[in-house]
Amino acid sequence: MKRLFLSLLLVTLTVISLSSQTLPRVSPEQAGMDPSRLSQVDRIIDESIMSGEIPGAVLAVVRDGKMVYLKAYGNKSIYPSQEKMTVNTIFDLASVSKPVGTAIAFMQLVEQGRIRLTDNVSMYIPGFQPWVDTTTGRKIDIKVADLLTHTSGLPPYAPVATIVEKSGAPNPAALMEWISTCKRDFKPTSDFQYSCLNFVTLQNILQNVTGMKLMDYSKKYVFDVLGMKHTTYNPSGDLLKLVAPTEKQKDGTVLLGRVHDPIANILNDGNSGNAGVFSNAEDLAILAAALMNGGEYSGKRVLGKLTLETMTRVPENVKSEGRSLGWDNYSSYASNNGNLFHPEKTFGHTGYTGTSFIVDPVSKTAVILLAHRVHPVDKGSVVRLRALVANVVAGSVIK
Repeated sequence: MKRLFLSLLLVTLTVISLSSQTLPRVSPEQAGMDPSRLSQVDRIIDESIMSGEIPGAVLAVVRDGKMVYLKAYGNKSIYPSQEKMTVNTIFDLASVSKPVGTAIAFMQLVEQGRIRLTDNVSMYIPGFQPWVDTTTGRKIDIKVADLLTHTSGLPPYAPVATIVEKSGAPNPAALMEWISTCKRDFKPTSDFQYSCLNFVTLQNILQNVTGMKLMDYSKKYVFDVLGMKHTTYNPSGDLLKLVAPTEKQKDGTVLLGRVHDPIANILNDGNSGNAGVFSNAEDLAILAAALMNGGEYSGKRVLGKLTLETMTRVPENVKSEGRSLGWDNYSSYASNNGNLFHPEKTFGHTGYTGTSFIVDPVSKTAVILLAHRVHPVDKGSVVRLRALVANVVAGSVIK
């Protein structure tokens, strides 16, 4: 009986260990980084808090698959009550959801032979309209890759209030119908325009191909595979207790555990391709480690090596635009990369709420800066802060 108990205990502990992945911790010196140089990030983030740009933040620095720096700053909440920030605080990732929750899952379908990047979107979304030349009547179909690189010509956003007034909410079908028939702003691949609608469309393609909601697919085949136990959509229960609130609402409450983005929140009810993922710094550090290791971490693989290389490389036909497949390499939005990491191979993304995720595969360094600048009101800016932090981290790499 005692032997059976010990066997069951060992199995239980093994399961807990497998489901609770954390990166090995090392000192900056062990990771080839100068600790005195790296510690300058504390001053920069503290100054941002003191100036009122952000109430608090969590910073994680990863080098070659190991956690080098993990620190919480300021407050998790300042309204309706004050609560200190902790390193396990969960943030609304906003548009960092685009690569983390949508693009990685989508690229799995590509490497499984279920979708081609060169396929027309209309193959998967019935009634999805092409771009039409108003002078000649010539039609050009929007392709899957155009969505991933924001070169489709779809408008930046959808008129949420208009769609709600006409069709009610939540109403994902009404949103996709509007996207399918709305005016295209330019010929596909002829220009760059950042658009949340690209990733809502990718979400719908994935859902039509797999028969699963995006939120369920990404959790099962990406987050759970890597042991990202604090990463989900529409957090509830124990996870909700760890979530940092965002914006104060008209009724005096704060948005908590509901995605801040209106399309994702109101029309898509939290299951959305453009926003909706909630996560913490340690989980994103695990993802960063996998992305720096050919798509695999601790024996668990989410993408093949060549898939990841393709995903993070800017396609030749849109080289000047600086966007790879779901990631930002060197577009005008990539200021969070700073000035010192590799100018072309570094990839990452930012989120409206104040989040940032970047990976330099050349130096094998990742910087994860999570803040909630929209708490309690939407007024702070983190554009300069992100770049300053990235520069300090890059400047601390000495080996």
